[in-house]
Amino acid sequence: MSKAQAITATATVSRRNILAGALAAAATAAAIGAANSPAKAADAAATTTTQGARTMGSTIITRDGVEIYYKDWGPKDGPVVVLAHGWPLSSDSWEAQAFHLASNGFRVITHDRRGHGRSSQPWDGNDMDHYADDLADVIEQLDLNDIFLVGFSTGGGEITRYIGRHGTGRIKKAGLISAVPPLMVKTNKNPGGLPKEVFDGLQAASLKDRSQLYKDIASGPFFGFNRPGATPSQGMIDSFWLQGMTGGHKNTYDSIVAFSQTDFTEDLKKFDVPTIIIHGEDDQIVPMDAAGRASKKLVPQAILKVYPGAPHGITDTHKEQLNADLLEFARS
Repeated sequence: MSKAQAITATATVSRRNILAGALAAAATAAAIGAANSPAKAADAAATTTTQGARTMGSTIITRDGVEIYYKDWGPKDGPVVVLAHGWPLSSDSWEAQAFHLASNGFRVITHDRRGHGRSSQPWDGNDMDHYADDLADVIEQLDLNDIFLVGFSTGGGEITRYIGRHGTGRIKKAGLISAVPPLMVKTNKNPGGLPKEVFDGLQAASLKDRSQLYKDIASGPFFGFNRPGATPSQGMIDSFWLQGMTGGHKNTYDSIVAFSQTDFTEDLKKFDVPTIIIHGEDDQIVPMDAAGRASKKLVPQAILKVYPGAPHGITDTHKEQLNADLLEFARS
């Protein structure tokens, strides 16, 4: 079956299919290839070998031996914000928010989930329990307290499972941005979810040509570029593709099951800190009614903000509005 046939067949399952309307993205910018040339890779390897440390950030080692890369921006004595990213991205997807919050006096920690970005790529443990425990290791090893803990998309599941497993002893506030909880897949108890065939199709497309899959998602529903009148940004498309391809093949494949089939209902019930939920009204990836509004019902004290007409990838498409809302809530 061709790529176009595969996407078309999957799209018939649901009008909210995350691959529906996706178009093939333009070729990757030449600058990306230049930035990853063999010569530069060799220089980077030599630097790491001679200096014995990474030069672009820091890492911690988890309880099961996985290396997690993180960034630590802003004043070290500032109030702490921790940001967890979406699939198949990395901490780079939070750059606009991290820069804004750090520039306003906050210490901002962003990490690459295991198997994503610059973290190591273990064969096993690509599930929400391990993601949550990895986050706990980052928080504990950096001795972070009074945290504003925020998760985007899959990262929303990560921080929700963290609270479910580790509590809110170190957490002051929480934020769910375009987040996957309570449950993405359709079940008898969750009739508003997406059919499992949607996610099976994602995994099949990942095995067939994950590079093209990431281009299709980014150029289509993720940023809403498939909507009439939309003006696609090649920069956003290229950044999504580059971040996705930096992640491990097995890790990003397994993560599709993790973000789609994990039930966070009981975890959400353990939220006992001020919480903000922000979701795009036209989110084609994680439909708002089954996610943002459903989470609000389970966390009744939460503030729900709906961005009219906004897509899934609001960290980029609505970054000024999101930056302002996160800063205001962090200061409140």
